[in-house]
Amino acid sequence: MTSAAPFGRILTAMATAFHEDGSLDLDGTARIAAHLVDHGHDGLVVSGTTGEAPTTSIEEDGRILQAVRDAVGDRATIVAGVGTNTTTHSVELAQQAAKIGADGLLLVTPYYNKPSQAGVLHHFRQVVEATDVPVMLYDVPGRTGTTIAPETYARAAEWDTVVAVKDAVGDFVRGVRIATETGIAIYSGDDAHNLGWLAHGAVGMVSVAGHAIGDDLKAMTEAFLAGDHDAALATYIRTLPVVDAIMGVPNYGATTAKATLQLLGVLDNRHVRSPLVPLDEQEYAALRAALNAAGLL
Repeated sequence: MTSAAPFGRILTAMATAFHEDGSLDLDGTARIAAHLVDHGHDGLVVSGTTGEAPTTSIEEDGRILQAVRDAVGDRATIVAGVGTNTTTHSVELAQQAAKIGADGLLLVTPYYNKPSQAGVLHHFRQVVEATDVPVMLYDVPGRTGTTIAPETYARAAEWDTVVAVKDAVGDFVRGVRIATETGIAIYSGDDAHNLGWLAHGAVGMVSVAGHAIGDDLKAMTEAFLAGDHDAALATYIRTLPVVDAIMGVPNYGATTAKATLQLLGVLDNRHVRSPLVPLDEQEYAALRAALNAAGLL
């Protein structure tokens, strides 16, 4: 198990801003990136699920990555989401991200087509070997229908550039064993489990609630690592209602992140691309109440 954090400690899978007609809003996307770095983040993940990557083209992903790179410079590591359910598509995204200057690649298991573990490993190999950029695997069976098996981790860890995993499986014991046996760094991939993962050796987190509580996530992590576990727990408990509000909406992610950013004044809208639809007024009011109660508005 490693204590090194190859991509930083506090990362958020950031939203992508769109205009009302569905076109990219690169100025808005740059504001999101700057907002996150100004509020506790030392890393950003672009073009993940929260960034609505299933609806963006390769060309658009390149423009998003460049806009974020220009917005934050070297103030944060930038991890580009390149995982799709088509290997050639993922390879092209990885090569584009490397050319633009991503510090890392987020590589999710192929979704919907549910390959065997041999297929998962083949997919990973093609993408990993396409560049020399460090890779964070992403294990999220609730979205992909496939869990990365321990033996697949063991094989993937043989490649020098595979250094981390964003774990949204939520099995702490399994994660400890994988990290101990492979040396792969664990990042929490579920905001409700962030503190639990830190207690089980995670080096950091890839958040969604970080759109609102980045400073708190940084404070919680620093307190925990400094041995002040009571302070870390107090921060976790205080922010849990915000996590619940952001993560408790069906199809949370882009929809709640955009609404959060609108409430915080970072964006002036909460446009998403179909098949997602924005939060309705009842959901929006509940989110506003939670953010307001937490003193964030």
